[in-house]
Amino acid sequence: MKHAGETALRALAPLLEALRTIPGLKERSPGTFYRGSRALLHFHEDPAGLFADLKQGGEWQRFRVNSAAERERLLTHVRRAP
Repeated sequence: MKHAGETALRALAPLLEALRTIPGLKERSPGTFYRGSRALLHFHEDPAGLFADLKQGGEWQRFRVNSAAERERLLTHVRRAP
């Protein structure tokens, strides 16, 4: 599974804009977010669709982000992440 490219990130533009409004998150490169000095979130694409990897409890958790409901679920988890 490869990291999301420019086309995939354009498809995720509304989600990325919402992530940019979350206090404490910093987008160090397009679609790659950090909290402080630690990587927190990035995106992947493959034939099955678009996915986000979110670090929770020291482990990467994968979330589908193809539908509005899936994207809202991810936002909820990001907002709760320490």
